[in-house]
Amino acid sequence: MQLERYMYPAAYSLFFIIGFPANCLSLYVAWKNELGVYLFNLALSDLLFIMCLPVWVQFCLYDVWPHGKTMCIVCVFLLFTNFYTSAMLLSCIAVDRYLAIVYPLKFCTFRKRKTAVSMSIAAWIFTIVFNAITVHPDSIYDVENSICLDLFPLPQRQRIVNVARFVVGFLIPALVVGFCYWRICSDVKRNQTLGSMERRHVFRLLGCILLTLYLCFGPVHIMMVLRVLLEDCPYPNWLFFGYKVSVLLSMLNCLADPLLYCFMSRTGQASASNSVKKRWNNKTTKSLELVPFQSQKHPLGLNSALTTSDRIMLMFI
Repeated sequence: MQLERYMYPAAYSLFFIIGFPANCLSLYVAWKNELGVYLFNLALSDLLFIMCLPVWVQFCLYDVWPHGKTMCIVCVFLLFTNFYTSAMLLSCIAVDRYLAIVYPLKFCTFRKRKTAVSMSIAAWIFTIVFNAITVHPDSIYDVENSICLDLFPLPQRQRIVNVARFVVGFLIPALVVGFCYWRICSDVKRNQTLGSMERRHVFRLLGCILLTLYLCFGPVHIMMVLRVLLEDCPYPNWLFFGYKVSVLLSMLNCLADPLLYCFMSRTGQASASNSVKKRWNNKTTKSLELVPFQSQKHPLGLNSALTTSDRIMLMFI
C-alpha cells in the first residue's frame, strides 16, 4: 500500500530528527540528575537504536534489505536491546521509587549510586545475553527475498522466541512496574500532609511512566503472541499490518524516555534549562533554577527534620 510505504519512513525519519538531539541532551543532563545512572543508560540505549533508523527508513522505502545479513542482525539486535534495556531500567526506577516512598528510611542502603550502577550493568548483561540467544540469523533474515525481521510466515524457532520475549521482555517488567506504582499511589493517597499540587505531580509522573511502558512495549509484544496463535488462519493480512503498526508504536520509546524522565521531571527541567542557557550564554544563574531542593545530593539522607511530604516530593523532582 502506498500509505504504508511512505508512512513508516516518514515516522522513522521524524523519530531520528527529534530523538537524536533529545537523547544527546538527556545524556548530558543525566550526569547532573539524582536518577542520573538510570537516565544515562536509557538515553544511551535509545541512541544506539536511533543510529540504525536511517537503515530502517531505506528498507521501508524500497521493500528490500540492501545491507546484507550481518547488518540486519546488528540492527535487529540493537532494536531488541533498546526494548529490553528500557523495560528493565523502567522496572529498576519503579522499584527505586517504591522503596523511596513506601519505605523512605528502611532501605536507604539499597538506594545508592553504586547500587544503580550495578543494576544498570546487570540490565545490559541480561539483555545482551537474552538477545544473543533469541536473535537467530536464519529466523530474522530471508536471503532469497532480502527481507529483514518482517518474515512471513514466522519460522518455527521464531514462534518460541516470540512467546519468550512476551513473558521476559514485557509481562514481567509490566507486573513489576504496575505493582510498584499501585503501592506508591496507595501510599500517596493515605498521606494527608501532601498538598493537591504535589499529588497531581506524583500521579502525572506515574501515569506517564506507565503509559510509556504499556503503550510502547505492550502492543508489539501482544502482536508477537497473536502472530504465533493466528498466523496460520486464512487472510492474516490484518495481523501483519497490525504487527507493523505496533513496531512503529514501540519506536516512540526513543522519544518518550527523554521527554518523560528528563523534561517532565522538575530536576530534569532545571538541568535542561540551565544546560541550554550555558550553551548559548556561557553562564547560568541561580534565579533560573526550578528546583528548590536541587542542591541536596542525597534527599533521603538520614535527615529526620524532613516531613513525609518533603520526602515524597524529593523523590520525584
